[in-house]
Amino acid sequence: MSILATLAAAGTTTAAQSTETTTTFTDMIKNSVVDNFVSDISISKILITLGVAFLIGFFIYLLYKRVFSGVLYSKSFNVSLMGMTMITATVIIAINSNLVLSLGMVGALSIVRFRTPIKDPTDLIFLFWAAVAGIVTGAGFFTLAIIGSVIIGLILFLFIKRSSVETPYLLVVNCEGDDSEREVHSHLNKSVKRYNVKQKTVTKGNIELTLELRLDDKEGGFVNTVSDITGVKNALLISYSGDYVS
Repeated sequence: MSILATLAAAGTTTAAQSTETTTTFTDMIKNSVVDNFVSDISISKILITLGVAFLIGFFIYLLYKRVFSGVLYSKSFNVSLMGMTMITATVIIAINSNLVLSLGMVGALSIVRFRTPIKDPTDLIFLFWAAVAGIVTGAGFFTLAIIGSVIIGLILFLFIKRSSVETPYLLVVNCEGDDSEREVHSHLNKSVKRYNVKQKTVTKGNIELTLELRLDDKEGGFVNTVSDITGVKNALLISYSGDYVS
């Protein structure tokens, strides 16, 4: 009988310990949720977070303005990068502070659709960078946000500026005939590093050439010498990003 009583007591103790462990784990989860989500946010936390988000957004603003190599620079788009960083940080502060609000905000943000077309992949990189910087800053990881932004900025600056050292140009020339076209090609062979014909349109009394070329220098005076060739009606020199659709 004593053996049976001992086994029964041991089983009861094990079950009690298991129940206690389960309860402790559940309480730990509940305490974690309660501790992480609060109903009030300190003013100092808001100001510090938004201040760091502004500095990172301003850094993104300056870098985008410095490395932009497209045709038309949009200041409104650049300012929106800085605004996105701060707005995203504000949203993350709210999500971290209230459980009910975070669930509702996830549902609300899931129906938001942005229809603005992004033509340059580099713009998409800056948009994603601004959003991620705002998320990390709003979550309170200031060191990660600052160091990560500095490293990303340096990498983008080095690669984008290095790739844009040799600016491509489009030269559009209207000629009267074959003789003037040959003169244009002969002049280009002597005056530019390299070139290739992108498009040629022939109509009665007119030949239109569209050529991609790399100049020995970046002076626009080159187009003046082309327009002085006999038989050339007009010449247009355009700086572009390297993408061309005929």
